[in-house]
Amino acid sequence: MMHLFRLPSAHSWWLHATRRLLATIPILLGVVAFSFVLMRLLPGDPASYFISGPNTGPAEIEALRQQLGLDRSLPEQMLIYFRDLLRGEFGYSLTTGQPVARDLWQRLPASLELTAMALLLALLVSLPLGVAAALKPDTLVDHAARLLATLSIAMPAFVSGILLIHVFYNQAGWAPAPAGRIDLFIGEPPRITGFLLIDSLLDGNAERFRAAFAQMLLPAMAMALFALGPITRITRAGMLASLGSDYIRAARALGLPRWRIVYGYALRNALIPLVTTLGVVISYMLGANVLVEKVFAWPGIGSYALDAAITSDYAPVQGFILTVACLYVLLNLIIDLLYGLLDPRMAAAP
Repeated sequence: MMHLFRLPSAHSWWLHATRRLLATIPILLGVVAFSFVLMRLLPGDPASYFISGPNTGPAEIEALRQQLGLDRSLPEQMLIYFRDLLRGEFGYSLTTGQPVARDLWQRLPASLELTAMALLLALLVSLPLGVAAALKPDTLVDHAARLLATLSIAMPAFVSGILLIHVFYNQAGWAPAPAGRIDLFIGEPPRITGFLLIDSLLDGNAERFRAAFAQMLLPAMAMALFALGPITRITRAGMLASLGSDYIRAARALGLPRWRIVYGYALRNALIPLVTTLGVVISYMLGANVLVEKVFAWPGIGSYALDAAITSDYAPVQGFILTVACLYVLLNLIIDLLYGLLDPRMAAAP
């Protein structure tokens, strides 16, 4: 039988991690260059938008363009932008009047907390559902699981969000108003981590924790509904492949308990394709939270970037794209390292 979770040597682990990190540098440089050029190819002029008014003339607009550096050539603007990034400067947002790095730092915990909650909800439903479907193939349970997975993939996350608001807020009145992370009358806890659930627990305020959890539930459910489909399908497929393998037949012949065969061997060996799927799903969720945050007035980096894109505010959108790219690279690095834990031969592979 396969021996999983055998740790690779420290040398091979660090070598594997360093090699993956170095391979991400060209990817990040390409993302920065692509987002920079893309924003300037889109229609709209930020100087004209932010300084428009009855007493505004071409001279004022041109002065703002010079202040923003938009009068320079595109290669020169890109070199200046790369220089600023090396200094840790993402530019200033014309919408908020604050440095983009500060805005992203303040809003990032809201997006990460929402994504983590959505992933947790999806895993709590999809893993047992996929296992149950694999244990009873071609039965009512299996057909119901596949139907639910198909429906969840076919429905966009923002449509799910609108339906959830209509059912649980407008009709039933069970959920709070979709307006931010917490009720304004309760107020946020003292900022320690930026994650309201954690900060509420650290502050020892159960009322704030309940309010933050209730406010987060609907947007998390909207994002979790999409993640439920692919995770359920891959769990079912991986379990079917594991249950039909030779080592499972040998375990049954030895008379091992059913729970140990299913969860101790079959489910463990189905984790590698599941980890791959989780990487794709989380990557999608990091991008899909843009519309979900807008629907629920969630103050994350997604709604921040969308508001900036509407007003042709370049710096916040570029900062958002770079932040999501870094999160995506970090996520893929974690997945690669998990591969090394699940199968040490992968950590030694070139």
